[in-house]
Amino acid sequence: MDDQAPLIERVEQPAGTPPRLAAQIAFIVEVDRLKSVLRRSPLIAEQRRENDAEHSWHLALMVPVLAEHADEPIDVGHTIKLVLVHDLVEIYAGDTFLYDTVAENDQEEREQAAADRLFAMLPEGQAAEFRALWDEFEARQTPEARFAKAMDRLQPLLLNFNNKGGTWQTPGVTDEDVRARKSVIGDASAELWTYAKQLIDLGAERGWVARAE
Repeated sequence: MDDQAPLIERVEQPAGTPPRLAAQIAFIVEVDRLKSVLRRSPLIAEQRRENDAEHSWHLALMVPVLAEHADEPIDVGHTIKLVLVHDLVEIYAGDTFLYDTVAENDQEEREQAAADRLFAMLPEGQAAEFRALWDEFEARQTPEARFAKAMDRLQPLLLNFNNKGGTWQTPGVTDEDVRARKSVIGDASAELWTYAKQLIDLGAERGWVARAE
């Protein structure tokens, strides 16, 4: 885990800032780290990898655009909060590649520890609120959390398909692996899952992802 001091400590801050505001600003400054956490997914618009902040922004936009396809009614505002918070722990835990079966062994432990560290920076009431949002996303027990997770799995699928493969071309990854990892989309939207499977099938047909033997 990253043991660096909070970013807010790098520069002397104004004296006399109310403690609650100071804690909130410290948190906001700290999550700037999310912009430096690189994911494996390549951007569609240019030749570089996406970072976690870009990924979270894209999900936050996808929620209101695609909410009408949810199988159950969702609170759009609450779902946006879930997707904005869900990857913040990767500031300390790092991004775990979806098809890395070794790294996923300790993923939950790393991310729980990161959540404990990060959300504790907020004032007491907000710390509990943001931790509850993160826990809700992870548990996927509410319609909002299921839809948020669906967006989290659909977004990189769109990047890979429109890049003619992207991370699908990682050695050992097959169309069967992609379907298995993306199937949670169907927990929130039958229509979006049907669409996602069409992309995977077309990707295999066009040679952008290996077919399972």
